[in-house]
Amino acid sequence: LLKEYFLIDAILLVEAIRCILLFCIIEEDGSSEVQLGQTRVMGMVTAQLVQPYRDRPKEGILSIFTEFSPMADPSFEPGRPGELAVELGRIVDRGLRESRAVDTESLCILAGKFVWAIRIDLHILDNGGNLVDAANIAALAALLTFRRPECSLGGEDGQEVIVHPPEIREPLPLTVHHLPIAISFGFFSNESILVIDPTHNEEAVMGGRMTTTVNANGDICAIQKSGGEGVPRRVIMQCLQLATSKAASITKQIKDAVEVFNTERALRKIKRHPTSTGDDVREKQN
Repeated sequence: LLKEYFLIDAILLVEAIRCILLFCIIEEDGSSEVQLGQTRVMGMVTAQLVQPYRDRPKEGILSIFTEFSPMADPSFEPGRPGELAVELGRIVDRGLRESRAVDTESLCILAGKFVWAIRIDLHILDNGGNLVDAANIAALAALLTFRRPECSLGGEDGQEVIVHPPEIREPLPLTVHHLPIAISFGFFSNESILVIDPTHNEEAVMGGRMTTTVNANGDICAIQKSGGEGVPRRVIMQCLQLATSKAASITKQIKDAVEVFNTERALRKIKRHPTSTGDDVREKQN
């Protein structure tokens, strides 16, 4: 594992250079798998029509669930989620929800009666450290490749929701305004050493963690500090600058991977209907 070393206000910053491999599962909308070093996380997005919350009758619902399997790490226990699973879900959820990255109002079908509930399931496949950052990327990639069925209103009173199958109407992508990227820092030696993207071994001995969620524009979506002592303001600002730079790079990787997925998806659709375009052209010529 390669490392880069920086000195920020007498604090040693160690950045791990871990390759991010991101690819979307073939022929499966709303799926992604991310590998960050030795860490692997799979994201799955599904949707169903539900009744909205009373205080938000015109907004859809976004929820995140995490699954930690003992196969990913022997320390994970099956059954009820542990503290790490709860914290991971909260960090990813906070970054998405508080920054309003997903347009929940566009998920409303009939105000007060029917909205789309978007569910993100994050499955930890291998724990090589820094699960939060990997899970965050998996969630974003899955959201960007997801398609929900198109709906229309019908019936005598116009209050009946008609869900159109994908063979009749092309499913619609979610409206995602920006990508909140989680970047984690580990603290060592009484906060005098910082490590970006800590590995599993580094997490075992580090004194604290700070996760900053920012987008490529430098907007701060969320910050969470757990364990260790307080961090000076100047160090936080330096970390935010580094996080913004890394967020821009990761955002490009995500968008490039999603673009490849969308291209392959369009090609698969053409292969399923290979003669429709040609027949239309011949009919017009005749």
